[in-house]
Amino acid sequence: MTLRLITAATALAVDIDEAKAHLRVTESAEDDLIESMLWAAQDMAEQATGRALMTQTWELSLDDFPSVFELTRVPVQSITSVNYLNESGNLIVLDPLAYDLYNADDYGYASLLPVYETQWPATRIQPEAVVVRYVAGYANAAAVPQAIKAWIKLQVSSLYENRESESYSSRATVKMTFVDRLLDKYRVWS
Repeated sequence: MTLRLITAATALAVDIDEAKAHLRVTESAEDDLIESMLWAAQDMAEQATGRALMTQTWELSLDDFPSVFELTRVPVQSITSVNYLNESGNLIVLDPLAYDLYNADDYGYASLLPVYETQWPATRIQPEAVVVRYVAGYANAAAVPQAIKAWIKLQVSSLYENRESESYSSRATVKMTFVDRLLDKYRVWS
């Protein structure tokens, strides 16, 4: 099984103005720095949760059709294609009417199954004989859960205030264990 990112997100879950308001920054001199921190924090949130936050395209390759595909980058917006090598080695695009997508709740993965009372077709026996390409992520930044957005802003705050690899500040800080708990509800458990 191979999961590949085909098209990365081009939008942020937390925009620069929202981050600057959180940081209490009014000037624009450090906008590029703050934006790079936002991208880093968004990437960290995706890694920690196993989710796709903003729209992106993924490709799952398998050696054969499983009884149920587990699409772990959720939420799944749509299935772009299901391609497979038939027993003769010909590349076949599966008709979209041949499968159903069941999106996960907040705790799991999405499932792709053959339509009721049908089976997946036979494939050639070789690595990556079946490829599912799908679009995942929230439709827009407003749809991203507030707890994830709060986590991103807190990560950016920490990066912004502590620009070195170690901090020697005596100021009180929010314990990161609390901050990391903001993501717990949104982790994909497969």
